[in-house]
Amino acid sequence: MCHVGFVANDRPFVIPTTYGRVGDALYVPGSPASRMLRTLSSGVDVCVTVTLVDGLVLARSAFHHSINYRSAVIVGRAVEVEGLDEKRVALDAFVDHVVPGRAVEARPPNDRELRATIVLRLPIDEASAKVRTGGPIDDDEDLPLAVWAGELPLRTIAGPPVADRGVDGPPPDYLTGYRRGANE
Repeated sequence: MCHVGFVANDRPFVIPTTYGRVGDALYVPGSPASRMLRTLSSGVDVCVTVTLVDGLVLARSAFHHSINYRSAVIVGRAVEVEGLDEKRVALDAFVDHVVPGRAVEARPPNDRELRATIVLRLPIDEASAKVRTGGPIDDDEDLPLAVWAGELPLRTIAGPPVADRGVDGPPPDYLTGYRRGANE
């Protein structure tokens, strides 16, 4: 069995989702059929966690293995966005979070699509961040062991854009030069 993930979340249920940020609020869009979004819009406490894995830390002992990462946690109560104008702003923020510059080029959602989308706003009032960097922290007595130790840096890179059927011409610059920065 092969597992590709490195980070697990331990809540009653966790659903991967997309998000966008506008000012001091995080927006989460999705389908009104989503049990998670319906539950969150009812005024329950919510915890949103974003984790980026930067590398695997391999120590001389199994006990000291670790992962280098950047993580942010936002807690609070999300509210459903009712107004179509705020939904538009939130969905533009989501699109530009995924691919900066894309929202001005893509057709914006029409009123029917906006009404068919639930958007939650989570004020960023309470948040924390945690970062782990560097190599292993071995015990002194393990340093002489003939075991390789260090960090295996990891990164996500974009492949070349693949055009959909009926698309002529080269991809836009924001795709050919697409990269998520190390400090995002």
